[in-house]
Amino acid sequence: MRAGGGIKAINYSLKVAQKVGNKNFIEAITSKNTCKTCALGMGGQQGGMKNEAGHFPEICKKSMQANLTDIQPAIAKKVFSKNSIEDFKKMSGRQLEHLGRLNDPLYKSTGDTHYKPVSWDFVIGKIIEKLKVTDANKTFFYSSGRSSNEAGFLLQLFARVYGTNNVNNCSFYCHQASGEGLKTTIGSGTATIQLDDIEHTDLIFVIGANPASNHPRFVRELMLCRRRGGNVIVINPAKELGLVKFAVPSDVQSMLTGGSDIASEYIQPNISGDIALFKGIAKFIIESEQYDLNFIHNYTNNFSAYQEDIKNTSWNEIVNNSGISKEEIKKVADIYASAKNVVFSWAMGMTHHEHGVENVESIANLCLLRGMIGRKYAGLLPLRGHSNVQGIGSVGVTPMLKDKVFKNIEEFLKIKLPTSEGMDTMACMKAAMKDEIDFAFLLGGNLYGSNPDSKFAEKALDNIPFKVFLNTTLNYGHFFGVEQESIILPVAARDEEKQKTTQESMFNFIRLSDGGILRLDNVRSEVDIISDVAIGVLGNEPINFSEFKNHINIRKAIANVVPGFDELLNIDQSKKEFHLKGRVLHTPEFKTKDKKANFQVVKIPELKAKNKDEFCMMSIRSEGQFNTIVYEETDIYRGQDSRWIVLMNKKDIHKLGLEENEKVTLQSSVGEMKDIVVRQFDLPRGNIATYYPESNVLIPTTVDPRSK
Repeated sequence: MRAGGGIKAINYSLKVAQKVGNKNFIEAITSKNTCKTCALGMGGQQGGMKNEAGHFPEICKKSMQANLTDIQPAIAKKVFSKNSIEDFKKMSGRQLEHLGRLNDPLYKSTGDTHYKPVSWDFVIGKIIEKLKVTDANKTFFYSSGRSSNEAGFLLQLFARVYGTNNVNNCSFYCHQASGEGLKTTIGSGTATIQLDDIEHTDLIFVIGANPASNHPRFVRELMLCRRRGGNVIVINPAKELGLVKFAVPSDVQSMLTGGSDIASEYIQPNISGDIALFKGIAKFIIESEQYDLNFIHNYTNNFSAYQEDIKNTSWNEIVNNSGISKEEIKKVADIYASAKNVVFSWAMGMTHHEHGVENVESIANLCLLRGMIGRKYAGLLPLRGHSNVQGIGSVGVTPMLKDKVFKNIEEFLKIKLPTSEGMDTMACMKAAMKDEIDFAFLLGGNLYGSNPDSKFAEKALDNIPFKVFLNTTLNYGHFFGVEQESIILPVAARDEEKQKTTQESMFNFIRLSDGGILRLDNVRSEVDIISDVAIGVLGNEPINFSEFKNHINIRKAIANVVPGFDELLNIDQSKKEFHLKGRVLHTPEFKTKDKKANFQVVKIPELKAKNKDEFCMMSIRSEGQFNTIVYEETDIYRGQDSRWIVLMNKKDIHKLGLEENEKVTLQSSVGEMKDIVVRQFDLPRGNIATYYPESNVLIPTTVDPRSK
């Protein structure tokens, strides 16, 4: 049987080293800087190839791909005179990424067909001039999860002092449902465990996630769980090769044996059938009285209502909605009931949902049912994508600050902050659609590519008269939705920063990155750019933003205003990285008012696809991809040679009278994909999969009403 990972990953690293030079490659992967890809994280003060538990070697192909693009030479200025915006639109995402690094500020006025390289003084002056005459309520400030805590804190602080709470980040499109679902159940919105806890589990649930492609180093933890006799239950409509068998490149045994078994059970529910499945597992646990009554009685609320709801949910409804037989559900429940230390992990298959919060609440309910939280070696783990998306949220890049943070900022900095209700990411996009946004400041990422309904996204962004992008490389966001005035600012990558920065892992662990690698001659730190704009717009009142050009002063402010960040105050001297206080739950004292967790009653949603010619679609990412960035057009693990394809169950292909590799048109309520190639894949009948961001054109702007 084939396996994910393996020699291909090793060969890739050798090719990268050959392409960029051994010295550059080794410097990038061994420097004391946090990994730039997923929030599982490695790097920092222990060295570039160690995780927070000190394990070596820790590196994956995804990290190498990110480093490869950062090591590229600068894009020549003539590229922008030679290629119009329409020319760039015709390039693939991979081609844009591999044109090289941005090294010159770029500017286009309304109606211009080309970007042109300009000076820093010109663009900073333009931004300041625009902000001075713009109503703060008609602006929004956005950050991806790849920026530093320092840049994120400074961005939200400037925006609020300027006068707006329209401050948001990419987590509204990924894990916001996790935060909301965990707050209602346990009172806090992040992981309850640390990395060491996973190393002592005997059961790990992997739900709505594909870590083989998106969090490769997490697969090593799954392998080790199996190796010590534990179980890994994967719940995912698509049968992913890397979650069945994976050859971990850093593990000799795994490599020599042709790969390690990952999933002990692979459950393939209907897309959106997860809540029904979770209720089925709970029904078996409750009916067999294998729940932890002592834990439930002492540390939780609302169990009676939850128990009653589960009892009143019929097996017919559970099986029909989940697509999983009663026997299969019982098998999973039996494994859970006999496990001693259980971790529930999940990603965007759970949260990119109209009912994402309810999905997360359902996972938390299962966890509470057996008391698998509030102690060591067990708990809840949202698998975060961007390397610092959790940190960006922690330091306040959200529309509404937590009460304690709001109060602390006002007291520490002696200022008054706006109290208006800020808009989340989609709300800002819909406001732009109605011509209610005049200025957007986009710190990293690709907001166009991250948005559903590509036509909507392009039109909404087109309606914004002035946009500023801060990036290291080009992406579609620089060319779609830029009819009016637009500026692209070239920023230093994390390992190029002249001063130290910090990042937060999905385990609530703060790392310190040294920066210090010199590659380009005209890029600037995100902090310097934000500071210069703030000084130009506001002067040095009520805050002296020039002082924040020194990152140490930003860390001092964060340490004084954000609970749990106290140790940031001395990190420059101590170099001691740390877990945020109060996040890891090793005792059953929850962050709710009465210190108890809350069971939530959740309804099973109706299946969307009901007609014979309707399908429920999931959008997926490839192994050669990180979020919207496509590093490789092929998808090795799924055996696909292109991305303009639709993956379908073999029986569904035949039912429609189609042949594999035939071209079809996919239509949804908002768009269509023409001449998309049909490919067979192991999915439940009635379910299909397409690649993101290509299939964004099909996805409506409907949001989960609770998390937005």
